[in-house]
Amino acid sequence: MSAFTIDNPKAGVQVVTFAPQVLGGNDAIELAQILRSFDASITCVVFDLSLVDVMNSSGLGMLVRSLTTLKTTNTTLRLAAVPDRVMALLTMTHLTMVFEIHPTVESAVSAV
Repeated sequence: MSAFTIDNPKAGVQVVTFAPQVLGGNDAIELAQILRSFDASITCVVFDLSLVDVMNSSGLGMLVRSLTTLKTTNTTLRLAAVPDRVMALLTMTHLTMVFEIHPTVESAVSAV
């Protein structure tokens, strides 16, 4: 079973919805494969974190690696609907300065 669901709400945009637990491991491998599978027409990827209950340091690493991977193809990464617990981790690690964060998936998609 996949830890992610994919949606294409608008041309050039892919939304990746995360499962409740983001702990790295096999999920990191799966996410990397998903990102590599996007074709060149995708200019923005939105990570929908609304369902996330638990994220550890490996999960944070997944986000950072994704950003690095997407930057090599000039693709924008936006985080959306970040739960308070995850936002606290992002704030504590100063990653709020690295990621573009939107309150909802809709606002992240419409900003494209």
